[in-house]
Amino acid sequence: PVPPQIRSSSPTGRMARYGFRDATAGAEVVERLALDDTTLGALGAAADPDLALHTLDRLVEVAGRAPLAALAERPGLRGRLIGVLGASAALGDHLVAHPQDWELLSADGVVPDLGKPETADALRLAHRRALLVLAGRDLAHELELWDVCDILADLAGSALQIALELGRAELGDKCADARLAVIAMGKCGGQELNYVSDVDVVFVGEPDGDDGGLSSATRLAERMIKICSTASSEGIMFPVDANLRPEGRQGPLVRTLASHEAYYKRWARTWEYQALLKARPVAGDRELGQQYEDMVAPMVWAAANRPNFVPDVQAMRRRVEENIPKPEVDRQVKLGPGGIRDVEFAVQLLQMVHGRTDGRIHSRSTLPALEQLTDNGYIGRMDSSALADSYVFLRNLEHRLQLQQLRRTHVVPTDPDALRWLARAMGFRDVERFNAERARHAREVRRLHEKLFYRPLLDAVARLPADHARFNTRLTPKAAQARLQALGFEDPSSALKHLQAISIGLSRTATIQRVLLPAMLDAFADAADPDAGLRAYRQVSDALGSTPWYLRLLRDEGQGGEEGGGGGAAERLARLLASSPYVADLMTRAPESVRLVRSAAELRPRSREQVATALLSVVRRNTDWEDAVAAARAVRRLELVRVACADLLGLLDVTEVGAALSDAAAATLAAALDVASRKVEVELRGPLPASIAVIAMGRLGGNELGYGSDADILFVFEPRPHAEEGEAARAAKAVAEEMRRLLALPAPDPPLLLDLGLRPEGRQGPLARSLASYAAYYRRWSIGWEAQALLRAVPLAGDIELGFRFIELADEVRFPKRLTADAVREVGRLKGRMERERMPKNTDRTLHLKLGPGGLTDVEWAVQLLQLQSGARIPDLRTTSTLDALAAARAADLLPEADADVLSDGWRWAVRLRNAVVLTSGKALDSLPTAERALGRVAQAVGMGADDGPRLLDEHRSRSRQVRQVVDALFSRAEERAEQAQDEHDQSEQSEQSEQSEQSGEA
Repeated sequence: PVPPQIRSSSPTGRMARYGFRDATAGAEVVERLALDDTTLGALGAAADPDLALHTLDRLVEVAGRAPLAALAERPGLRGRLIGVLGASAALGDHLVAHPQDWELLSADGVVPDLGKPETADALRLAHRRALLVLAGRDLAHELELWDVCDILADLAGSALQIALELGRAELGDKCADARLAVIAMGKCGGQELNYVSDVDVVFVGEPDGDDGGLSSATRLAERMIKICSTASSEGIMFPVDANLRPEGRQGPLVRTLASHEAYYKRWARTWEYQALLKARPVAGDRELGQQYEDMVAPMVWAAANRPNFVPDVQAMRRRVEENIPKPEVDRQVKLGPGGIRDVEFAVQLLQMVHGRTDGRIHSRSTLPALEQLTDNGYIGRMDSSALADSYVFLRNLEHRLQLQQLRRTHVVPTDPDALRWLARAMGFRDVERFNAERARHAREVRRLHEKLFYRPLLDAVARLPADHARFNTRLTPKAAQARLQALGFEDPSSALKHLQAISIGLSRTATIQRVLLPAMLDAFADAADPDAGLRAYRQVSDALGSTPWYLRLLRDEGQGGEEGGGGGAAERLARLLASSPYVADLMTRAPESVRLVRSAAELRPRSREQVATALLSVVRRNTDWEDAVAAARAVRRLELVRVACADLLGLLDVTEVGAALSDAAAATLAAALDVASRKVEVELRGPLPASIAVIAMGRLGGNELGYGSDADILFVFEPRPHAEEGEAARAAKAVAEEMRRLLALPAPDPPLLLDLGLRPEGRQGPLARSLASYAAYYRRWSIGWEAQALLRAVPLAGDIELGFRFIELADEVRFPKRLTADAVREVGRLKGRMERERMPKNTDRTLHLKLGPGGLTDVEWAVQLLQLQSGARIPDLRTTSTLDALAAARAADLLPEADADVLSDGWRWAVRLRNAVVLTSGKALDSLPTAERALGRVAQAVGMGADDGPRLLDEHRSRSRQVRQVVDALFSRAEERAEQAQDEHDQSEQSEQSEQSEQSGEA
């Protein structure tokens, strides 16, 4: 219905409101043709109302008023005819040249047909008329995109067949017996042709004539190409492009079936197999064409077995983009980023990688292939839907571009009038909305292209042998167990049960698992313990199987080639679960932590401040004290997963691991202190009468925690103003006890055990002391080992100002002005005593990473001896970090550079091995294992091979011997230096005494 405001307007006003740009000229035509409001409204809705009106005027001039009467009476014709007149100047010109052809648009539901033209010109005219009928139905929205593409491909196939027959008739006896099959490639082969496109073909012939050659078949092929590709008064039908044939332009136009087969088996490149994916016989000798199709199909679906197949396809797509002229990049609908090729390359790559073992995804056409990939779990439903929507938009846009002049173009115009026409042809009333929608689809296609086309799983599956590339649930149990045993599973029967539990069935989850399992089984097999890895994977999958993000993450996430993470999320997860019982246990207790394997960036440890902020936020949201600390420990558990995974994947060095573990522990202790303090305040019904600080000691103080380390700490308090010492001491003790209790509660996370054994008087002393009490004790009773322990002291949590005042006190003790030779010898005696008493019985001392010769204790005590001896005069030695102290000692010439390197490298090596032992055993152990498989796991965890256990032991013994030699020499030099200093001190005192005596005598 015509809106009243338009119906009541002046003629030019009506025209302007309908969208005509030249309202005055348009009003004159309307008046002359006496158009009714319904027809005028239809014209106003056309892509170009002015073009539609003036072409209609031209048509009436040559065809009379019959079209006008029909427009008023037949709604179907009105939509089709006016749609064509407004969208295609070329088809409008055709109607003016052939006035009777407008009636072709009258019939509802007609499928265009070429009929039986007897000449080349008649064929071209029939083809143009078929395009007219198809465009009319398309522009009237009577057909879906895939119907249009399918009909266009069928028209091209029919035209090729008719052209072949015409050519055979023209050549007569010269090719009467020639056997020639025409194979459609590209979009024609895939039945998704454009309105204006080259038709890619390959010719297959059989020997004919007396010479046994292909001359007759070649002449016939050449004649067919000329009929289809030669322009006439009706324009060109379509160019026939035979350049996808073997050797391209340089190769013979027609080859025998055997010649094709020999070429593809020996010389074909990756892109040629990709092109063959769409090969389809469309004309000529059907039997020969079918033989060709049957011959190439196995080659297409085996192409992914070629070395570097996936990188080759990816590189080819990049080359296509690089060759686009820069001014056209953002306007290229077909080849540009976010264009049609992005969709097609992604779909084809997925098909060719997975299709070698899955015949359900072999469709030649993009949209059906996308649907098949989705139904069988290779693409997520949301991604598939978005990709399909954008592909339909882009292909429709391509069609509208080409219809205007029936020219082969894929570039969005910049001219405002042309852009306005294109927007309206696409159904948009303003250019801005059209541009925004086009940009949105381009972004979405590019996002999904990069997600699917560069999916790590593709390269992982392509690398697998074909018989491993799909987990086949139809294998007999015996055959399946044999395959699992060949992969390295020690208990294939149990492994098969795990696989069946997660992959058999018709559910979406089981479908996706069957897609994932081939690459994951290969990754399990390459890791230290495939059986444990698969068992843990089943546990995680059972916990997360119905969670939407879980399988989607494993299938789609994680770019291949990342630092330390090559292969993507699925392979990373498999490697981690099969390499580390520590990680497997944490992940099965906290399945949501699987999210961390998405990328290397996710595995980078968070800073102490970030973790502390998160923990404090968590504990302050909980009103139950125990729940609050449990929540904090759960956050720490997530950080432990993050650090352990990054460590195993080679993303962190030993110092970063130690710092990250220390940060997580420190933040957890701060949160627990906050909860314990608030709980005691509630019990006291008022604020704490004491300021409390937690002092980190040992490895925690040095920022060097390992996975199995306890948290060595001290509690120091100071009474608040107007509070009594006893009252403050009781409150501080209550906070310390509550904090220790809360952290020791049973929970699914690794325990964070507090060790307060370094406090004054050890286990016999109070849990918390006042700063004044510490000062009195250290100044009166402190012994050598306590000064050494204080070398690692650093404020950790609570009242930091109080913590720093404790450090000022500690400096007086840990950096004496002079260390006597007896004190140096005492350090050596304590070290030897500790090694003897703490070494577990029946342990190979050379394999103990902490207390053994050349182990961590050797390096750390040597460094601490240097700090005790020279820290007072060398400020750079006043650090809690072992490696930093070593660097300072080297800079101060306290030990030779070569010795410093031995100690530094030895310390890193021992820490790395100690961490690896915990990760690969799941237990807080300090010795290298001797069992072959366990030792192999440790070797893999530090970057060696599973068979390198003996080499690892040799390397460790060699390094530890060197460390021990350097340490022994360092202790000897330290004792000599102390004795020399003692002698110099004694001589100085004697000199002073003599001087004083002389002065006294003179007096």
